[in-house]
Amino acid sequence: MQWLKNNSPSPEAEGARGQIQKRPAAERLRFALRRDWQLYVLILLPALYILIFCYLPMGGIQLAFRNYRAADGIFGSKWVWFDNFIRFFKSYQFTRVLKNTLILSLYSFAVGMTIPIAFALIFHCIELPRFKKITQSIVTLPHFISVVVLVSMVMQFLNSRVGLYGILYESVTGTYPSDLFGKPAAFRHIYVWSGVWQNFGWSAIIYIATLSGVDYELHEAAQLDGASRFQRVLHVDFPHIAPTVVTLGIMRVGHLLSVGFEKVLLLQNSLNREYSEVISTYVYQVGLAAQMKPDYSYAMAVGLFNSVINLILITLANRMARRLSDTSLW
Repeated sequence: MQWLKNNSPSPEAEGARGQIQKRPAAERLRFALRRDWQLYVLILLPALYILIFCYLPMGGIQLAFRNYRAADGIFGSKWVWFDNFIRFFKSYQFTRVLKNTLILSLYSFAVGMTIPIAFALIFHCIELPRFKKITQSIVTLPHFISVVVLVSMVMQFLNSRVGLYGILYESVTGTYPSDLFGKPAAFRHIYVWSGVWQNFGWSAIIYIATLSGVDYELHEAAQLDGASRFQRVLHVDFPHIAPTVVTLGIMRVGHLLSVGFEKVLLLQNSLNREYSEVISTYVYQVGLAAQMKPDYSYAMAVGLFNSVINLILITLANRMARRLSDTSLW
């Protein structure tokens, strides 16, 4: 109580604050700039970066509503409004591309959320500090491997002749296995589980940090009540990280249709294109890699459709989380 009394604002400070609040908005702004100018200078460069590289390029969104011609430029091209979107919805590629994107996204979401949480809960139960440090370093290092190197490693490991997969299969069965990269249905499993191997250790860091704040007295009380180790994980540890799980889940839903472009493109070939063509690679194919005439307006329309759907999904996920629990992004 004495600390609160010593650190509470004085009546003079409260009166000065009240006088400032009564001033016009422009005068309050000038006062804040004079008082905290060092802080505003500090955020100036990040604000300029966001403005130049995030907001100004959004003017290019109008390409989705125009029939872009390089000779006419962006502002001189003819307005076609929603024709590019209608053309995409009527395309034979629409169903296949949307289906592949949703399946890959939901598959990655389910596995990519479950395994880091399970690993963090198991890791928290280990009571050997040195073993924990070594293990955490080993599972975190793959996150820093570039996508190109990761895909090269996956192709080497899963090579049906000289790779680890082919050698083990041949040593057990006496015959060489079929090429996994020639099986269209295998693409989804290769994409998802290689991503899990690369990122689950990194994704688990935030859960491990959250679990470090669990009050040990709760475990002691649960032990006195006869709770097993699994029951303590279920009823003590998991509720502690539940708000973090909800928050990260909402953020991942916002990127549900944004399947990793580079990795899909590197793993893609003519044999698995039926299962591997997603929205991001389709935009690349029609916008930049077109053999005839690149259709920038159509590609922009497809990309804008993807962004709008992601915005709707993250809004719905946030609203649902707010109704079902007390945790939400806004």
